[in-house]
Amino acid sequence: MMQLANPWALILCLFIPLLVYLASRFRNRMESSLRFSKGDLVSGIRPTWKIVLGNKLIYLRGIALLLIIVAFARPQSSTSETKVYTEGIDIVLAVDTSSSMRAMDFEIRGRRVERLDVVKDVVSNFVERRPNDRIGIVAFAGYAYTVCPLTLDHDWLEKNLERIHIGMMEDGTAIGSAVSAALNRLKDTETKEKVIILLTDGRNNAGRISPMVAAEAAEALGVRVYTIGAGTKGLAPYPVKDMFGDIVLRPIPVEIDEELLEEIAQMTHGEYFRATDTRSLENIYDRIDKLEKTRMEEVGYNIYNELFNFVLIPGLALLLLEIFLSNTLFRRIP
Repeated sequence: MMQLANPWALILCLFIPLLVYLASRFRNRMESSLRFSKGDLVSGIRPTWKIVLGNKLIYLRGIALLLIIVAFARPQSSTSETKVYTEGIDIVLAVDTSSSMRAMDFEIRGRRVERLDVVKDVVSNFVERRPNDRIGIVAFAGYAYTVCPLTLDHDWLEKNLERIHIGMMEDGTAIGSAVSAALNRLKDTETKEKVIILLTDGRNNAGRISPMVAAEAAEALGVRVYTIGAGTKGLAPYPVKDMFGDIVLRPIPVEIDEELLEEIAQMTHGEYFRATDTRSLENIYDRIDKLEKTRMEEVGYNIYNELFNFVLIPGLALLLLEIFLSNTLFRRIP
């Protein structure tokens, strides 16, 4: 493959016709002339080949300048080309949307917000850092629902992420159904690396599929499951209406089946994390981001051969030839 290291240098070629024209005019003005009383005396005289060729020498200089400028642009040829192969990871994000996700024990920029709002914000940042991965979203409560299938269109993915809200389905926490729904999206893909990131703040109390049965299926399919338990330890502030209809925060106990989440992660060669606040949740997704790096393989090298000497040497040779001929064979004597 051919390329120019300094392509902007070719702009100088535009000035060559002007230089040739000016040099030709200057040369004609410098030449002496003889005056005859009648034009008939020289009308039959034709210019010799030396005079004709002598007048054309200026074009030889123009060609020489053209070759020198092309040499300055540094033509190069590539003997081998670097090829980077990227192999993305298929990731399904399983997000709990049960009513307990209304608890306001997390913050965004110093303001108490519902757990789900924080999760959506952190997940959005996670998605932006993985442009080469196909990512899908499964929301679950009393049952599991595919919000977005695996896709590389992360803008569309994030629009679907915004659609997730508490109350979009029957209440409950169907962890087994969530893992199963995520596996249905991953089982037929050809990608070698497949991951489920499951976030919940409760215990499995709904769905027809046992979480451990779903975990065994994930292990059989070679899918790693990272589990996240979200919620402060002890009591968490939960918004409720008081007798006057105002929203107030009441403490409720946080019940996360950490033992189950650890077993699922261990069985599938993943890892269990506990997020007790916004910062720890961000750190967890950062950790998973580093653990599940997209594989990149670089083959070959970019090696360029400089070709400027193939035009520079002829250009200098033509320039020297023009100077030599102008001062010897085609020299004009006044």
